[in-house]
Amino acid sequence: MSTRERRERSNDSDRFLRSLFEAALVKAGKNSKGLAVAAVGGYGRGELSPGSDLDFVILHQGQFSQSELSEFVNNLLYPLWDSKNIDHSVRTRTETREAADSDLKVALGLLDIRPVAGDTDLVAAVQSDSLENWRRNARNRLPELKKSLEERHERAGELAYLLEPDVKEARGGLRDINAIRAIAASGVTHVRLERISWAESKLNDVRETLHQSSGRSKDRLLFQEQDAVASKLEYADADAMMSDVARAARSVDYLLEFTWHQIEQRSKGGFAHFLRKTRTDEIAKNLNVSQKEIVINDLADLESDPLLGLRAAATAAQLGLPISLESYSLLSTALDEGQGLLPNPWPREAREYLISLIGAGESMVSIFEALDQEEIIVHWIPEWRALRSLPQRNALHRHTVDRHMVETAVHAAALTRKVHRPDLLLFAALFHDLGKGNLEDHSIRGERLIGPLALRIGFPPEDVAIIKILVKHHLLLSATATRRDLDDPATIQSILAVIPDLTTLELLHALSIADGEATGSAGWSDWKATLVSDLVSRVKKAMTGSSTIAKQPEITTEQLRIAESGVLQVNVEKRENGYSIEVISPDKPGLLSLVAGVLNASRLDVRSARTKTHGSSAVMKWIVTPEQHAPIVTAQILHIEIEKAINDAAHIEDKLIARAKAYASIPSIPVPDPVVEVFNERATDATIIEVRSHDRPGLLFRIGAGITQSKVDIRSAIVTTLGAEAIDTLYVTELTGGPLSDARANEVASRLLQLLK
Repeated sequence: MSTRERRERSNDSDRFLRSLFEAALVKAGKNSKGLAVAAVGGYGRGELSPGSDLDFVILHQGQFSQSELSEFVNNLLYPLWDSKNIDHSVRTRTETREAADSDLKVALGLLDIRPVAGDTDLVAAVQSDSLENWRRNARNRLPELKKSLEERHERAGELAYLLEPDVKEARGGLRDINAIRAIAASGVTHVRLERISWAESKLNDVRETLHQSSGRSKDRLLFQEQDAVASKLEYADADAMMSDVARAARSVDYLLEFTWHQIEQRSKGGFAHFLRKTRTDEIAKNLNVSQKEIVINDLADLESDPLLGLRAAATAAQLGLPISLESYSLLSTALDEGQGLLPNPWPREAREYLISLIGAGESMVSIFEALDQEEIIVHWIPEWRALRSLPQRNALHRHTVDRHMVETAVHAAALTRKVHRPDLLLFAALFHDLGKGNLEDHSIRGERLIGPLALRIGFPPEDVAIIKILVKHHLLLSATATRRDLDDPATIQSILAVIPDLTTLELLHALSIADGEATGSAGWSDWKATLVSDLVSRVKKAMTGSSTIAKQPEITTEQLRIAESGVLQVNVEKRENGYSIEVISPDKPGLLSLVAGVLNASRLDVRSARTKTHGSSAVMKWIVTPEQHAPIVTAQILHIEIEKAINDAAHIEDKLIARAKAYASIPSIPVPDPVVEVFNERATDATIIEVRSHDRPGLLFRIGAGITQSKVDIRSAIVTTLGAEAIDTLYVTELTGGPLSDARANEVASRLLQLLK
């Protein structure tokens, strides 16, 4: 199939219509002055498929009586009734303008008007009217167009992910390409039509072959017809064809969504506002926010800042903002030229950016899709290429393999408060079907492929082992719960044989839920969710010696010596992407909060912390990453600031309040509520309070302040930031020593929860 064949089909129709027009003129005894036939819509573009309607308009200048005009039209149309599907109208130039004003479909069809027979000057005048009217009324017509697209998408679904899609009507289909052309014709914004030339050709080929193969004019690609269409188009199989259909649709949808975003940004302040120098706010290293887009600094050098792309993606997803198309192009071009390639293994900062991107929920989808469309993802993760637009032609799945994994990650992001390693959950969710696209069992193959990938991303071997279990057994809980007798001890033993501890079990449970919810109602239900939950509860009871609670840190002999001296000591060690800071200080209520406040006021993001009280002193180890434009960190400066905070915390609080106000103006995505849990039987000498929350500036200061206000003491603390999530485990005691009563523990937990909301 080819554009030339569609053009030739249109030319044949032109010749036929022209002969009928001339014959009708002879019968009427008229000449063609002020009378014409013009093609519109797909026929106007010369894109006739075998089942396409012949759309045309008969134009006249009102020189005929009604009976003469009716006779002429009947003579013209009569030979067409049995041989063609036609959609025609009869109008004057004025009537055509009025119809375009009142009917969006007419206005869109007229953008492609071209003469077929008769008075070409009349057609040219109507063509000029139509384009001028479209451009003049673009402010009103484009919102109308967008609404009509949204209604059609709701009815027809997404072409890229449907089992039996309509290649014309569905989202990302041929009608959307026509809409993109209409937007381009309005002149409101520049549209890069060349980006979808392959997609348009591919979808037209599929549609044309479908019409020929099925002998019908419908555009829905039914499952039973896909093999025949694929064969005629010389594909290896229907899966290969549907993969190309999905890829084409996603290209169209990406350009359409980006174009709407550009229009909305321009319309908010009008063109005069857009042409003025726009305000830009620096949001992170080499990143600005301009016109509500994340923009990469033009002077940024990816060779010296290879994490820039991941930082941009994570920042955009967490703020719920798009990245500018120019920034995507800059990244894509640089990576194509071998600039800014990530080291192997990735540094921790890069891994955390990836986890922050995955964990952003719904706002991650458009960012990830854009990274995919711009060929950026495959530079970072080459394994993704084999999964792109890979179809799943079974009734259970709604999406292609890659989109299903993205949707699973979205559902997993809503479950991060339910697990103690949200980073492992999010990573496993995005890559749980990595093994698909091969005849081998995808779970077995996935386990083999995920190991090297996880190591390259920078996960330590002990985490890689858990990830491999999650990928290999991501169907285990669901299959066991629905096919085995849960009262049979052998059923529980079958899970214990492969799931080594409680951490892995809770991760697998969350992954099962996310995978099931992403599959849809055909693969997940309240009944299945209940069975899986019941199975997990039984396995938990059977597990021994497993706990998800972080253990208290150990203190070295040297740290003990310094702690017993009772003097403040600060040591700073420079690391690849930040600092390791050791603070040994005389203990006092609120010390953890004060030190955290000093670090935050110094524009240092806490990635992890380990603290423990020894006698009258506290030993702290902090891993921090400096923010953009953070001052130079030295042991002497931090020593002075911590000492000032210990003597008077007011100035630290003032700084943090000012920073909080600045951050309040920055957009953010919705996140799950924080979780505060109490464990009063997991330690003999303390009560454990665990806080799982979205990370934000001053979080640890706020938690520490809440503990101090509750008049309890922190004996040990383990603070971990995983992507954009923070898990803080606090071993607390009464000021007089000993664990808290249940009532006191619940009181403290309630106070913390209130402070964090």
